[in-house]
Parts: sequence; structure tokens; C-alpha cells
Amino acid sequence: MLFSLICHDIDDGFELRKQTRPAHLAFLGSQTVRFAGPILSDDESKPIGSIVVIDCENLAQAKTIAAADPYNLAGLFHSVSVHPFKQVIPEASS
Repeated sequence: MLFSLICHDIDDGFELRKQTRPAHLAFLGSQTVRFAGPILSDDESKPIGSIVVIDCENLAQAKTIAAADPYNLAGLFHSVSVHPFKQVIPEASS
């Protein structure tokens, strides 16, 4: 099952994001990530959060992964929401 992790950074979190990025990428590399990337500011000049779509067994596992993300552990995120996600476009292959 797919789950979306929608994470919003604290104000002025760019330096913390930069310092924690290698650990974050290594962590996500150990998960079944369908796609992921930063949410950008309206002027596209800086990251202000993250969107990650992961394949997990259940919501509890997805929440555990979100809680263990190095960005989250470092205090970069002021909010994290985790929800079941249904891919419609492009149509997922079975």
C-alpha cells in the first residue's frame, strides 16, 4: 500500500536541512520509496518541506518511518502528516 508523507519545515530550516540531507537520503534509500522531493517556496528559491510516497504494509509502519526520518529527528519539520495514497496517474502496474 502506498502512503504519502507530507512534511513542512520550520521557519529558517535551510541550514538544518542542508546539514541533515546526507543522513535523510541514506535513510530513504533503505525504504521502498516510489518518489520523493522537496516542496519549494512560491518563488522556487528554497525548500520548505518534503513529499515522500512510500510503499508500506500499513499506516502504522508508514508513521514509524516518518518518525524515524533524520530530518524529523533533527527537528526540521514543524508538521508531518501521513495518509494512505492511491496512485491514479500514471496508472500503476499490477
